[in-house]
Amino acid sequence: MTVSESGSKGRPPVIREFGVAAALVAFTNALAVSLFGLVPGTDVGYPAAMLGVIGVFFTAAGVRTTLAHPALRQHRRSQLYLIVLLLLAFGFELAAGIELIGSPHQVWALDTVGDVLVASLLIGIARAWELVGDWNTGIVSSIALLVGHKSMMQSTSDPTSSGDPGTADGNDRRPDP
Repeated sequence: MTVSESGSKGRPPVIREFGVAAALVAFTNALAVSLFGLVPGTDVGYPAAMLGVIGVFFTAAGVRTTLAHPALRQHRRSQLYLIVLLLLAFGFELAAGIELIGSPHQVWALDTVGDVLVASLLIGIARAWELVGDWNTGIVSSIALLVGHKSMMQSTSDPTSSGDPGTADGNDRRPDP
């Protein structure tokens, strides 16, 4: 599930799959609640509460999976950060959604849902970048790559690669401009 093999070394598939699913759930949460909020006359409390419940259940399933496999014992601490972050985000979203269902004009609850959606989007972005692997995403390496220099990842990761950003075999299969 990762783009880079070096980013997945030492991580069991179930941990990578949970990371992929967490990124997808976070993005979907932010998108769905935001889109429902754009529909005139829609109480954003219902989608916020429903997706909050889905998110809490998703996180609980991740906890259960992590605790159920003895082989994952050494990875539990690294998963704790993600689990706590997801539980906080979805828990606040659920609580604010329930408050908005009961009282749709509560400004603090609407503000909380908005803040959670931004946090959810950032969680999804952070998880997605982590899944990319060990790419150097700093500003200097990004500018160097844009002007045509090899990045450190390309020059050291695959000795058979020609350095082109196309495919693993170095052949660029993108159409000519």
